[in-house]
Amino acid sequence: MYIDPVDETSEDRADAMFHALSDRTRRDILRRVLAGEHSVSALAGNYDMSFAAVQKHVAVLERAGLITKRRHGRQQLASGDVEAVRSVTSMLAELEHIWRGRIDRIDALLEET
Repeated sequence: MYIDPVDETSEDRADAMFHALSDRTRRDILRRVLAGEHSVSALAGNYDMSFAAVQKHVAVLERAGLITKRRHGRQQLASGDVEAVRSVTSMLAELEHIWRGRIDRIDALLEET
C-alpha cells in the first residue's frame, strides 16, 4: 500500500502533538506559555521536579511544534503557538465528526429493527 509522504508527515506531526499533550505537566506548561511568554527557569519553579526534567518537557512541546523558544541574554523564553493548538482542535473536531456520523448510523440501524 502506498502512503503519500505528505500524509505521513502530517500523521507524524499529529502523533508528536498528541504525545506531547498526553502528559499533564506538559499540558500545564502549554497553558502557561499560551497565556504569556515565560522563561524555562520560571516555569521550572512551578513544579516539584528538577530543572532538567522541566527542560525535557519543554523540549517535547517544542518538537511537537506547540511552543517556540528564543534566547534573551542568558534566558530561554518559551511561548505557545496558538496556530498549532488550533490545528490540534481541528484534528479533534474532524475525529468527532467521523464518530458522530458513525453513531448516527448505528442509531438509524437500531430504529429500523
